[in-house]
Amino acid sequence: MEIVPLGDSALIVRVRDRFDDVPDKTLTEVLRTFRRLQDAAIPGVIELAPAYTTVAVFFDPMVVANAASELNPPLDWLTERVRAAIAGAGRSRRAAASPVRLVEIPVCYDPEFALDLENVAHHAQVSSREVVDLHSAAEYRVSCIGFVPGFPFLAGLPRKLSTPRRATPRKEIPAGSVGIGGAQTGIYPLRSPGGWNLIGRTPLRLFDPAKNPPALLRAGDRVRFRVITREEFEIFPG
Repeated sequence: MEIVPLGDSALIVRVRDRFDDVPDKTLTEVLRTFRRLQDAAIPGVIELAPAYTTVAVFFDPMVVANAASELNPPLDWLTERVRAAIAGAGRSRRAAASPVRLVEIPVCYDPEFALDLENVAHHAQVSSREVVDLHSAAEYRVSCIGFVPGFPFLAGLPRKLSTPRRATPRKEIPAGSVGIGGAQTGIYPLRSPGGWNLIGRTPLRLFDPAKNPPALLRAGDRVRFRVITREEFEIFPG
């Protein structure tokens, strides 16, 4: 495990070198490290952000400097505390794997929402119906949340559906749009630019700042897509 500075107010804890070798095992290790650091409540740490192979540790430099001694520079002090928290996780309340949530996401694959469905089908050399069947039959896992608030990067896309991002990104993609970018699928929680291939849309709101937590999904969740009709999309509650 490698711990390196990221600017003057963050550290990167690198759990593994690669994600695509054994993604499920890698994600489990990342989340275990994330929980260990949460439980440690290290002075000065203000945010923890798990990603594919790392956990970012953001800290307040002044608080860390005050907590460190003259003989131990602040960054060294914090690095030692991070390393000790990870190594001593056997005593942590949440060090063991937490129960994994399975979240069902209703998706309408109607042509109105699936602007790139034909492109994905052509690239995979299957019919549009087969794209929908393959995409909705798989089970995914949230690798991390990023890009915009609440955007889930989902691992588990059937290899046949892997499709390069669009050469020219769209300037505006509606909230709820489901897309494929390379070997991943994801959902745009907010109206934003984007270059993924759009194959459907969910009526669910994935990010609501009035809720706690505001994001519907979190790293480690398992996700399944449920096919709904255009009519069901219109009458979906909320």
